Amino acid sequence: MSTIAFDQFALTRIADFARTLSRLHKTSRTRAIDDDQIDRAFNAVCQSVWGYTTDDISDELFSDADHAFLDTLDEAQARIFAAEQGYDLVDDNGMLTDWWGFCWMILAEKRGLLTPENRAAARAAIEEKYLAAPNVIGVIVGR
Repeated sequence: MSTIAFDQFALTRIADFARTLSRLHKTSRTRAIDDDQIDRAFNAVCQSVWGYTTDDISDELFSDADHAFLDTLDEAQARIFAAEQGYDLVDDNGMLTDWWGFCWMILAEKRGLLTPENRAAARAAIEEKYLAAPNVIGVIVGR
């Protein structure tokens, strides 16, 4: 039996969580959209699907082989990889625009990196980076 024959009804369809994000990307083709708006929408999708965002995992937690894998992914490979992990990266108009970021999250989940400890460490590193910047006297974090 082929390994690429997936039961599409058993896959988590990320597009169902990404309607707002997809709408923002579509709108950005005709008028300027703030990148922060897109980032917030992407993070909202990740939070809904995994309970974590890309800010909750440090790049250093991935092996060199994982980075090489992510760097060489194309849309076709990403679609197969996601399906093998139980996710669908396609919406009614084709591949989701943020497919690479979603693959990053899928790989993080596969590697067991989505943990409260990794979240705390990543958030601490972000706060430290901001506090090291000139003219920053504090960081307000919503938890």
